[in-house]
Amino acid sequence: MNLQSFLDEKGVAYRLSRHETSFTASGLAQAEHVKGRKVIKPVIVNADGQFVMCALPASHKVDFEELKRQLEANYVSMVTEEQLGKLFPDCELGAVPPIGRLYGMTTLMDESLIADDRVTFQAGTHEDAVTMTLADYRRIAQPEVAYFGRHL
Repeated sequence: MNLQSFLDEKGVAYRLSRHETSFTASGLAQAEHVKGRKVIKPVIVNADGQFVMCALPASHKVDFEELKRQLEANYVSMVTEEQLGKLFPDCELGAVPPIGRLYGMTTLMDESLIADDRVTFQAGTHEDAVTMTLADYRRIAQPEVAYFGRHL
């Protein structure tokens, strides 16, 4: 199921927009004219052999030691580009929407995202973005909330 049909099926009010090609979450924030803390970037990790989608603001980075503690994992590492291509075959590399459920994996959301009422994220390409309320994002992504992000 693609992102738009998933959002439509779940009854989400969202805005789909096109912007200049953007390969980073901070670039997406600039292209969409929103603050970096309102853009969700997914970071996919392997935690003890399980893939986990970590959702955090563009203005943050993953603290891997803290993430390992939060997940109670022995090891946590970022997945390779080759693995990303296999996990998300319907998305351009680096443009995955931060909804792990679409791909059979857990979404772990950094608690720093809770401060904002609206969020924006890539919609599978480097030119498409989705904006919706944080409440709708949390309803459809069903993320676990943890504290693993550190401001850049």
